[in-house]
Amino acid sequence: MGLRKDIWKPAIVAAPLATILQRGSVDGLPLTWLPPMRSFQFMADPFGYWRDNLLHVFVEKYDYRVRIGRIEVLTYDANLKLLDHQPALSERWHLSYPFVFEAEGSLWMLPEASRSRSLVLYRATRFPTGWERACTIALDHVPIDATPLFYEGRWWLFYTPAAREIDKTAALHLAWAERITGPWHPLPQNPVRFDVSSARPGGTAQVIGGRVMLPVQDCTMTYGGGMRPLWFDVLSPERVLCECGPQLPIPPAFAPYVEGLHTLAAAGPVTLIDLKRTELSLHGLGVEIQHGLRKAARRFRSRS
Repeated sequence: MGLRKDIWKPAIVAAPLATILQRGSVDGLPLTWLPPMRSFQFMADPFGYWRDNLLHVFVEKYDYRVRIGRIEVLTYDANLKLLDHQPALSERWHLSYPFVFEAEGSLWMLPEASRSRSLVLYRATRFPTGWERACTIALDHVPIDATPLFYEGRWWLFYTPAAREIDKTAALHLAWAERITGPWHPLPQNPVRFDVSSARPGGTAQVIGGRVMLPVQDCTMTYGGGMRPLWFDVLSPERVLCECGPQLPIPPAFAPYVEGLHTLAAAGPVTLIDLKRTELSLHGLGVEIQHGLRKAARRFRSRS
């Protein structure tokens, strides 16, 4: 990790995702920021799920001192007043991108966990904080930011592979299954798209106007630099045809969080986003040195 740190800040936009795409911007829409974090901590990758007139916002919580993301859930009432904030899921490895959805009579979470070299699907046992492992999803590569969608009688999964650094942001892969638990069938033509400006998933796929739309990250200038809609005119196991829409601008009024946008997650009447600023300071240098010392101490203990 370099000395310049990405600091993300999520927000709830009071408009459906389709409306935002039609407008081409979130500028001027009512916005509710998630609570601030301590220095060199952030929340990111927000996904929302409504239940009993409450909005549950699942996020990655990350601390540069620890370097392992955990999943937390923030609960809001219908007026977007914060009611509760609790841990939801943690593992020995980094977790992020907590995609929560309903399917086949259950609630599921499919978090990003590529550092574990696998993709685990979790089932809710006590929503929103109780989750159990349901199955491991086997694909052609270890996936990053796997994004599910039920479309025309089958489940689809959009993801980028963790194999090479460039593939993480530029190589879009697809797989399909008859049930959410699999078995999953990666498309033989993977990657179906190779473009650093429009391949890595960044939110909820939806059918809008009869076309599948997948929010994708534009990482041309920086990781998570912006968001674009990727529209699919053909989506079948035999053929994929898609085209990319324009990048959504980041309003100057969001300063200093104007250096990136990498989530567009639909939750009924609202949309979850997150925005980035970067920080370079003596405090950040101290955090980096402390992390290096702890890492060296762990290595020394493991060898002794």
